[in-house]
Amino acid sequence: MIEYFLCLILFSVGLYAVFVKRNLLKIIIGIAIMGYAVNLLFILIGYKINGEVPIIEQAGQNFVDPLAQAFVLITVIIGLSVTVLLVSLAMRLYEKYGTLDVDEMKKLKG
Repeated sequence: MIEYFLCLILFSVGLYAVFVKRNLLKIIIGIAIMGYAVNLLFILIGYKINGEVPIIEQAGQNFVDPLAQAFVLITVIIGLSVTVLLVSLAMRLYEKYGTLDVDEMKKLKG
């Protein structure tokens, strides 16, 4: 049960970075941390104590849920592409405004 609570703490750290920090790179890192927390939660949900590798030939035993693992693999790939997109947008904003501070960018409209 403590593992789920640690996932919540990790998600909260990412949420804190998104809402409190003003630097775009720290916000992007916060979003990535939240994604990792959700992935960790899905892995924990799919885990079974004394579970075995899901192989069809050994049907009828206690297996770890392979759907959660496949889902996390897909979300890791999607999360990586979203992070690359966000970093590229941050780079474009830095080229245009010369800063990564969100408050400074709001002042420099145009």
